[in-house]
Amino acid sequence: MDGRALAQRVRARVAEEARSLGRIGFATVLVGDDPASEIYIRLKHNAAGEAGIDANDVRLPATISQDELVARVEELNASEDVDAVLVQTPLPEHLDEERVIRAVDPVKDVDGFNPWNAGELYLGRPQLVPATPIGVMALLTEYRVELDGARAVVIGRSDIVGKPMAHLLMQANATVTICHSHTRDLAQHTLEADVLVVAAGRAALVSPDMVKTGSAVVDVGMNRTAAGVVGDVDPGTAEVAAYLTPVPGGVGPMTIACVLQNAVRCARYRRGEIAHPFV
Repeated sequence: MDGRALAQRVRARVAEEARSLGRIGFATVLVGDDPASEIYIRLKHNAAGEAGIDANDVRLPATISQDELVARVEELNASEDVDAVLVQTPLPEHLDEERVIRAVDPVKDVDGFNPWNAGELYLGRPQLVPATPIGVMALLTEYRVELDGARAVVIGRSDIVGKPMAHLLMQANATVTICHSHTRDLAQHTLEADVLVVAAGRAALVSPDMVKTGSAVVDVGMNRTAAGVVGDVDPGTAEVAAYLTPVPGGVGPMTIACVLQNAVRCARYRRGEIAHPFV
């Protein structure tokens, strides 16, 4: 499943929507100088610029206090020039990440992490949903992977990928199993999966003999090793599965594209074009 090609089409559609809406303000907040976070912020800003979205790069020192960071987020919430807010995680250890996420205005919550948006997804009324699960669903749709009645297995239970992914699959009428580090006999579950989404953060966790023949496998993993960036799924799985997302070039480009898609949605909320229950 080619994430790069689909992401280019999503980004082109975002650019068209951005032109029709006028200026869209997208603020990112980076605390400290984590190298991986620096890369993610740069990718998001480059993509935003190409789509005609006005990105504001807010850089804050790693020594910032909890109250100072929350106050800065609240300034962005109140700004009429800002439609969407993204706080890059992880944050330095002395900061309460949950409190900062709660501080982001649900209507500007481009990441979809605020409990208001998480609760709407849980209730089957998705508003702003984390970008990676949206991107995975878009790939499955693009390749006409049947979800209605399918057996889906998600490996990973994070708030960012695993849990929202499971909810989206359930809402598409798949029968979903969530596996994690405490799951016994993981292969017993994966071998039954028509759709397997792996987001565990462990290189080569899933081997070809753990995958059902003809299934669709989505590898969300991005693991930096001596051999380079690899996923959570052994690439040899492509000989067993009907579909497999490459790493890199699969889910990653879709995540960036869907962040921009969410930024447009935030702008539509603020302009009253679509309703958000928080407003």
